[in-house]
Amino acid sequence: MNDKASVSKELNAKHAKILEGLLKLPENRECADCRGRAPRWASINLGIFICLQCSGIHRSLGVHISKVRSTTLDTWLPEQVAHMNCVGNEKSNNYWEADLPASADRSDIAKFIRTKYQEKKWASRYAPQPAPSNMAAETSEFGAKADIPRKARKYSLEEEVFNEQPPQFPSSTRSRGVSLDTMDEILNLPPKNGLTSNPSVKKKDDTKDLFTLLYASEAKQDRTIVPPSRWATFE
Repeated sequence: MNDKASVSKELNAKHAKILEGLLKLPENRECADCRGRAPRWASINLGIFICLQCSGIHRSLGVHISKVRSTTLDTWLPEQVAHMNCVGNEKSNNYWEADLPASADRSDIAKFIRTKYQEKKWASRYAPQPAPSNMAAETSEFGAKADIPRKARKYSLEEEVFNEQPPQFPSSTRSRGVSLDTMDEILNLPPKNGLTSNPSVKKKDDTKDLFTLLYASEAKQDRTIVPPSRWATFE
């Protein structure tokens, strides 16, 4: 299935508006190669905006070097729009023209472009080629991500990570504490202080009347009655 078919008219119109805003930025108002005004074409893998003349030269380089799109006529995918926003002419030229001498001749623009991108004569030897770290995040900066269909986001880095490693949500069930009596039953421990752990058995009331305890203790005592002596009795 063609990926462009998954882009609705509304989403495509939003992409066109985003690209129009990018073309109004100072660094993108000139062609990245010939410095011509008001470019309306782009190399989606290089992340640059170019003029009509330079776009034809880029096409001759092959799609393995440059993939050309019109900012107004072609249908754009969200990832392509995000790439253009992340790179742009200034960041791209900082890499491809890092060692470009100030006296470089641009009169033969076809030769200049081939030397620049095909031979990589002036490319930086220290910095990597600019590329977006998170295309989906860059697209969301313009508010486009919320309206991107799922099918159109299948190449999104954020979507890929989400599919490979689903997020783990903490359980909403809270653990309940276990009473000591119940724990004793689980561990088969004897009841503490001789008391049963069965909640249905009521414990005896330890608070009793003081006088009842005294009378009960006296009743339990063994009393020996000593008969009085003869001298104490009168016959």
